[in-house]
Amino acid sequence: MARTFDSLSEMDRLFSGVSRTPASVAMPMDLYRDGDSYVAELDLPGVDPASIDIDIDGQTLTIRAERSSHAGEQSQWLTRERAVGTFARQLTLGNGLATDQIGADYSDGVLRLTIPVAEAAKPRKISVRHSDAARAGSVRSSVEV
Repeated sequence: MARTFDSLSEMDRLFSGVSRTPASVAMPMDLYRDGDSYVAELDLPGVDPASIDIDIDGQTLTIRAERSSHAGEQSQWLTRERAVGTFARQLTLGNGLATDQIGADYSDGVLRLTIPVAEAAKPRKISVRHSDAARAGSVRSSVEV
């Protein structure tokens, strides 16, 4: 018996599973380049700033944060949609970044990381000198003859 394959339903199932991963749910992120820096903004509402831990090991940047529930043990949940616990997200950094100059700021529930591009990786202009010395020598020799 032949089985039909609905590619759209299958893709929807796969992507819905991916979108429910703890990192994307607990730490949604925007990443963009602003001039000579990359900026990552991660939403961490309700997180105690003291629980935020950022480590870098080689080219891997790891962000950990903890959000705890403020409900007591006797509370009766009616709806519980906000994730609690410890969350982690890892970013693989490319070459050419000044990893020793990464800055972090947490304000209004948003963690903002600023990752500067290393000086050696920035595009630069190479000036071209105009020299008539070689041509002048050949012109002189032809004039002297």
